[in-house]
Amino acid sequence: MNTLPARDLNALGSAGAHGSYDIPALIAARESDRYGLHLTHLNEMMVKVLQTIGYDVGFKSGHGSYLYDRNDARYLDLLSGWGVFAIGRNHPLLREALTSVLAADLPNLVQMDVSVLAGVLAERLLTYTPFLDKVFFCNSGTEAVEAAIKFARRATGRSGIVYCEHAFHGLSYGALSLNGDAIFREGFGETLPGCRAVPFNDLGALEKALAKQDVAAFIVEPIQGKGVHIPDDGYLAGVQALCRKYGTLFVADEIQTGLGRTGKFLAIDHWGVEPDMVLIAKALSGGHVPVGAVLARKGVFEKTFSRMDRAVVHGSTFAKNDLAMAAGLATLEVIERENLVEKTARHGERLLTFFQGLLDRYELMHAVRGKGLMIGIEFGAPRSLKLKASWTLLETVNAGLFCQLITIPLFKEHKILVQVAGHASHTVKLLPPLVIDDGDCDWIERAFETVIADSHKVPGAVWSLGKTLADHAMKARMAK
Repeated sequence: MNTLPARDLNALGSAGAHGSYDIPALIAARESDRYGLHLTHLNEMMVKVLQTIGYDVGFKSGHGSYLYDRNDARYLDLLSGWGVFAIGRNHPLLREALTSVLAADLPNLVQMDVSVLAGVLAERLLTYTPFLDKVFFCNSGTEAVEAAIKFARRATGRSGIVYCEHAFHGLSYGALSLNGDAIFREGFGETLPGCRAVPFNDLGALEKALAKQDVAAFIVEPIQGKGVHIPDDGYLAGVQALCRKYGTLFVADEIQTGLGRTGKFLAIDHWGVEPDMVLIAKALSGGHVPVGAVLARKGVFEKTFSRMDRAVVHGSTFAKNDLAMAAGLATLEVIERENLVEKTARHGERLLTFFQGLLDRYELMHAVRGKGLMIGIEFGAPRSLKLKASWTLLETVNAGLFCQLITIPLFKEHKILVQVAGHASHTVKLLPPLVIDDGDCDWIERAFETVIADSHKVPGAVWSLGKTLADHAMKARMAK
């Protein structure tokens, strides 16, 4: 019995014995229900957020660095799906790779066999990390973190895991246990035992945590995504030395920073370190088929898969599926063919220089941090009394609310999609596709300078928006 709504049946055709199913037609038929469907069946709070801040424009297509809304207005995407779309949206080479897999009638996920595509992708990934030997594939960054926790505990016989304050490693239970932001853990009960945090960029605190020799792994983002915090030049080398000294595995979480994002293929390449495991995901997918990977030393990997009867002690049903492996291979091919790592370094240097040049001119700007196309612009309390009073009002209502006075005008008036670097953060984070060009950089520079300049005008349109947001925040707080 067909349970589709009548209007959805229009998307069903009668081409051949099996019929056809026209997904674009289905989307068009239900476009007017976009937000109603989510309010009823999915996360209604997300819809309310979008409607409150005016982001409910109904994006209908994407290409490269750009998104197009229901009225065909073009937006520059500086979120790139939280870093997923490093090669841009709907890259033709990626599409060709995926359609060729579907056309080939490959067996796929036989389980009692091994995949050629998985072997080729693993081989290619390891050329970027010659100090590592093995690859474990999974479906996401958080699954890569979960695997790393298990591999480290098995390889060392220890249970402790050390991570950094303000870190983000995912939201499943093991990864959640390593999350440096309490809001993500609130209300979910006890997390994984044996996990403890140390300050980022603090070797003394790390040594103290490792000295008891009960820590299986120290997992760290080479550049912290929440706030775009960059370590001192000697930090990661010091981390490596301490981990070697105390028998702890050094795990680099490159899930967001990897595959060219920072102007090197991996962020660790800026500092020349060689971790025991490197975790990648996000960009490896090309934005279409989720995939994650743990790159590990042979000795670590083989402690888990140590005998034939342990061949399947850890895995993931859809890991190594042909579409995901093809997406990974196509993504690496695009990165290499289009010299995206080098272009990222060049465009990143240009944008960082521009934003740093604004620091002395705008008192609400406090710092600019970044490498490549991972850039954080931190705002903070101003000196002048008129601005300080307005800032204090917003911060009293909701910490980090000021940044929405930057991101919302950028979206509404300049067609730039960007957001803050984390919960209650004062940092606006740029994470654009690596395929942006000089014209896009011009667009970014013009828009940001205009909006930042407007934020220094009190009274002004930006601060009127601030009052509206503060009112919404107060009503939401009272409704709890």
